[in-house]
Amino acid sequence: MSSVVETITDLVTPILDEQQFELVEVEFVKEGKNWFLRVFIDKEGGIDIEECAFVSEKLSEKIDQLDPDPIPQAYFLEVSSPGAERPLKKEKDYQNAIGEYIHLSLYQNVDGEKQYDGFLKELTTDQLTLTVKIKTRQKDITFERSNIAKARLAIEF
Repeated sequence: MSSVVETITDLVTPILDEQQFELVEVEFVKEGKNWFLRVFIDKEGGIDIEECAFVSEKLSEKIDQLDPDPIPQAYFLEVSSPGAERPLKKEKDYQNAIGEYIHLSLYQNVDGEKQYDGFLKELTTDQLTLTVKIKTRQKDITFERSNIAKARLAIEF
């Protein structure tokens, strides 16, 4: 984790705790010529734009009070919901996704593929099982959690 991400995580956590919001993810990325500091937040029942604006304002105030500035370059601060395709980062995220349709990106191929979509059927400390649709059949495939590069909720089409 970068020092910017760690610093922002430390700054935003008390703001979120006070409001009973959840920190989903903090990212600091360069896209084209611009830097973006993105803070994804959520709560039971979903987060709204006013709540995002409140957190953005409070976080900006805290960042401005720091000396030296943890982010010396110009950047855009974005505070938002993780959206319908929320990333699965924490154990709680995976637990809440049991029975849900998810997308996995893998480090190494499994059955010749590095990406899978399916319903999260089972979850253990070391593995998870997806029920995937292959043409007209359904098949359960078990993945080592150490082989999962990214996981997120997905929309089934």
